[in-house]
Amino acid sequence: MFRSRSKDEQAATTKVTADQPQQTRDPQAPKGRPTPKRSEAQTQRRSLAKTPANRKDASKRAREARRADLAKQREALAGGDERYLPARDKGPVRRFARDFVDSRFSVAEYFLPLAVVILILSMIQAGATQSYVLLLWMVVIVLIVINSIVFGFQLKRQLRRRFPDENLRGAVAYALMRTLQMRRLRLPKPQVKRGERP
Repeated sequence: MFRSRSKDEQAATTKVTADQPQQTRDPQAPKGRPTPKRSEAQTQRRSLAKTPANRKDASKRAREARRADLAKQREALAGGDERYLPARDKGPVRRFARDFVDSRFSVAEYFLPLAVVILILSMIQAGATQSYVLLLWMVVIVLIVINSIVFGFQLKRQLRRRFPDENLRGAVAYALMRTLQMRRLRLPKPQVKRGERP
């Protein structure tokens, strides 16, 4: 019971400890970096394991990655997910500009249907019809220009008040281009109802 261990047992234990690598740090000590998420670790392992062997495989993989990114962007444009939106649509300033446009009625959003109607009417070769169509075309353009100017001033004032420290460059032009699209066809999809203030 209280006898010393034999030399064979001592040699076996030293052999086992020599085979195992020495620990460099205490298992309870922090490692100094955050643990990556499982999905990130898996994608990193896959990317290291599947390094393309030649240029053809590399270009094929790049095409597939682009397709996947575009699919994510399409889903984000339909649902409004901020993480996968294109760079031109990202950020709180652009989101507010979109909501500002979507919450208001705009003459410019009916530009395309009106242009088609005016084009059809211009094909009618009756005497006074041509002058009426031209007058209607001028009225539509003047209304769109006036509406866009008023809209731009209102949006710029709201953006300066809400985002005083943000870069507002291009936000008004972005919003005015959105007004030219019909509400149903706008991307990213409208997140606010008409009349609801952002």
